[in-house]
Amino acid sequence: MSIHRGGIALVKATWASWLQHRSFFFLLAFGWMIPPLIYLLVWSTAAADHPVGGLTRGQFVAYYLVLILVNQLTYSQSNWTVGDLIRYGQMNTLLLRPLHPLYDALASEIASKVVYMVFDIPVVALLALWLRPELQVTPLAAAAFILSLLLAWLLRFFWGYWLALLAFWAARADALLSLQDALIFLLAGQVAPVQLLPGILRQAAVFLPFRYMVGFPVEVLTGQVTGPDLATGFLLQLGWLALALGLSAAAWRLGLRRYSAVGG
Repeated sequence: MSIHRGGIALVKATWASWLQHRSFFFLLAFGWMIPPLIYLLVWSTAAADHPVGGLTRGQFVAYYLVLILVNQLTYSQSNWTVGDLIRYGQMNTLLLRPLHPLYDALASEIASKVVYMVFDIPVVALLALWLRPELQVTPLAAAAFILSLLLAWLLRFFWGYWLALLAFWAARADALLSLQDALIFLLAGQVAPVQLLPGILRQAAVFLPFRYMVGFPVEVLTGQVTGPDLATGFLLQLGWLALALGLSAAAWRLGLRRYSAVGG
């Protein structure tokens, strides 16, 4: 069996497994919706009578409805399991397979996205009918959004993946994943669109990778980023992704040596 066919078979098997427990994952998806919905209500209420930061009530609604989908499409739950596989010696089983263990993580990623979207898309559609977002999408913006969304997922996955691989050296490496989630919450446009953050936080958000994992695709689709800012955003997104890929490859190579040396 080729690696390509083996990878597809692994995704199908993982998806079938996830579907057996879809009610549990629907509850998870609903839980993840709650914080964006809270901030949607806060900002849309604040902008009910006049725009806030140049955004109207309908634009805030559009921003947060898109953010709900983008956040769950880019969230890498499988990164939390990588450290456990290393700590409890279960990585041995994956290393015996003909496929790289990365395929197992990616299979979980793809399967989870399908299961979550089965729940998320109808819910967001109903919210859109009720809350009436203001969203005008051009073909160029749609194409840029799809590309930025793909890069955002890859960046969030591989940035979390190299952090998870630090479990080869540290038993509590998952604390760094918690820190990453906290920074994403603060700097990636979840508390507020990046343009509304206070000065120093806004500058940090524009430079650091976290905005490009969630907020940037949302800004692209809602028309908050255009022209030179759009090009700069893509360059930063690609730069951080290249760094994440390099760190993931290095952490895997060096960590596997250590894992083998200590009898893993």
